[in-house]
Amino acid sequence: MGAYILRRVGLALVTVFLVTTAIFFMTHILPGNAAERILGNLAERENVLLLEKQLGLDKPVLVQYTSWLGDAVRGDFGESIQHRVPVEKLLVPSVGYSLRLALVAFLLTIPISIIGGIVAGVFRGRWIDRAITVGGLSAAVVPEFVWAVLLVLVLGVNLHWLPTNAFPGTDASVPEIVHHLLLPSVALILVLFGYISRIARAGVVEAIESDYVRTAFLKGLSRPAAIRRHVLRNALLPTIAVTASMVPYLVGGLVAVEIIFNYPGFGGLLLKAVQYRDYPMLQSAVLIISVVIVGVQLVADILFAVLNPRIRQKVSQ
Repeated sequence: MGAYILRRVGLALVTVFLVTTAIFFMTHILPGNAAERILGNLAERENVLLLEKQLGLDKPVLVQYTSWLGDAVRGDFGESIQHRVPVEKLLVPSVGYSLRLALVAFLLTIPISIIGGIVAGVFRGRWIDRAITVGGLSAAVVPEFVWAVLLVLVLGVNLHWLPTNAFPGTDASVPEIVHHLLLPSVALILVLFGYISRIARAGVVEAIESDYVRTAFLKGLSRPAAIRRHVLRNALLPTIAVTASMVPYLVGGLVAVEIIFNYPGFGGLLLKAVQYRDYPMLQSAVLIISVVIVGVQLVADILFAVLNPRIRQKVSQ
């Protein structure tokens, strides 16, 4: 397992490096540059060139990349071109708020989706199975920003059940934070529930139809006990994999939901960084997103190997 984990960590580091490298060069082929966005279209060419030199944008792209990568490894992400302050002063608080929203949405989505998939699998073919499956997939085809707008209008404006302002303030308590984050979290849950519950349902159905579960039934083991001892563990294995694959969708959904709810997460910073060609901010944000996504996938792979005896056997060979 130690060698397997080291290989996965090495592959994760290579993946992050390739993603950030591609994003760095892609940002520099966008039309326009930061100096033109800051000074405006009517600025004289001499002033634009002077500002480009001050910002270091006159250097070759490869030189800019090596300089940025070396500084990033040391924890220095440079200075925001738009705000003229260190990137980490803006990015760290915003990422913290985004992680807070993602954590609430994740802790709500995973148990609800897995329980829904288990119930649908155990009662396969019945009305509750059809309701969970059809309802989940129908909700998943609607984008999260559409759900966000509908939830704001129905639950926030008309019924006044939940606050439409997702940010309760910097000194809010944990219950207040969760209360304000419920509405954007529901928008994300509605999109992710259908996919995760469907995989959980398929795992439950496959496990129930397996020979070892049938043998457990023949030995007199009750259905609830067989499901608890034999079905759930095997049903959770594919669910872990698909949950990790949903993290990129969760990150993308966060950007849209944060903008709709005017939430001070990294979504607004990322959008403005693209608009103003704020290369240090954009590259640093992509680096953090890549680390989070690859890190979650790495944890899922290790957990999958720990729970699956066949994977452990292959790793040990």
